[in-house]
Amino acid sequence: MSHRIVIVGGGAGGLELATRLGRTLGKRRQAHITLVDANLTHIWKPLLHEVAAGSLNSSEDELNYVAQAKWNHFEFQLGCMSGLNRTAKRIVLAATYDEDGELLMPERELSYDSLVIAVGSTTNDFGTLGAAEHCLFLDTREQAERFHRQLLSHYLRAHAKQTNSTEQINVAIVGAGATGVELAAELHHAARELAAYGLDGIRPENMRITLIEAGPRVLPALPERIGLPVHKTLEKLGVRVLTGAAVSEVTRDALQTAQGQSIPASLKVWAAGIRAPAFLKDLDGLESNRINQLQVRPTLQTTRDDNIFAFGDCAACPQPGEEGRNVPPRAQAAHQQASLLAKSLKLRIAGQPLPEYSYRDYGSLISLSSFSAVGNLMGNLTGSVMLEGWLARMFYVSLYRMHQIALYGMVRTLLLMIGGRIGRSTEPRLKLH
Repeated sequence: MSHRIVIVGGGAGGLELATRLGRTLGKRRQAHITLVDANLTHIWKPLLHEVAAGSLNSSEDELNYVAQAKWNHFEFQLGCMSGLNRTAKRIVLAATYDEDGELLMPERELSYDSLVIAVGSTTNDFGTLGAAEHCLFLDTREQAERFHRQLLSHYLRAHAKQTNSTEQINVAIVGAGATGVELAAELHHAARELAAYGLDGIRPENMRITLIEAGPRVLPALPERIGLPVHKTLEKLGVRVLTGAAVSEVTRDALQTAQGQSIPASLKVWAAGIRAPAFLKDLDGLESNRINQLQVRPTLQTTRDDNIFAFGDCAACPQPGEEGRNVPPRAQAAHQQASLLAKSLKLRIAGQPLPEYSYRDYGSLISLSSFSAVGNLMGNLTGSVMLEGWLARMFYVSLYRMHQIALYGMVRTLLLMIGGRIGRSTEPRLKLH
């Protein structure tokens, strides 16, 4: 029997790993690779803020797991991991139901020789009173589309009134990390586009966007030389930026800060902090931290089981040379780890020692919709190079193209780019449904 590799989680890292292994080990029948995910399609998570604003039609940029598996010699299983038996080397997949509540697939088990957990992360509301009830999150395509529908509903209601008065919409975004900052800029762009299409019951200047950050500055995880120009650009766009403001309570119509401010908002998005899925905590004795991440060694094997690997946002991987610090939960880290694991699992089957992962920071890029982009690129020869404007925007777009090339190959990615260019000339610039 060939080596059984089960990968749980079809995000950017998990899907890339399954594709790489399928093209090599799967195609040569040296291993049987199975990818497990709770959805039938994949969309690159850094694009979800564009889905929320309507700048991106998710149905056009999604990837179907079943088709990807067929084309790349791995198997896809629809399901959500709910349990683990390390002794028997089996995972449990919870029962799956359709939209009408009818049983689609019963609870079942999958056997493995090597298990890779790449289930990503979700937003951490830190137990803030009212946040779960009154805030929207951008962890999944469904959540991003729900925000877009609510945004569009505000505009359609205002448009239907056919009065001379112009309504106002208040949007509050908690967390000035990359997601919060990019969403704020994308919403400002969406307000202009909606007015241009005739939905002018709410004028662009009457979409009041407030970005709230508990820390002292925007983009706290990135260098200050990136955060400062981003802050200035947001203010030029009319975004109200509040730093040093920790949200203590969320109500239906407002957010309250620990400093006593009340921020009115009919649309509220929580984009601060991350945590791994709750089922990872105490998963059959595997070691996890306070935000449910699985503790792994530099080989990306879990600390208590050599047969189980974890990577991406759901793993706490130590950063060499920086005592007490883990690899940051960033897309480039997941990409690097997927590339390493594609080699490691081949070595594991051959009975050879596994390489250790060392994080390399290639810089950061932040998109401010069509208005600008800011970031820095880092390399051995160039050091740290600051980028702004059109050039930064081109590098930002190239990150998604690199993800597509890893999944589709160069030729199909070029065809997708050409098809997308043609499609944009015949479709509205904003999703209006």
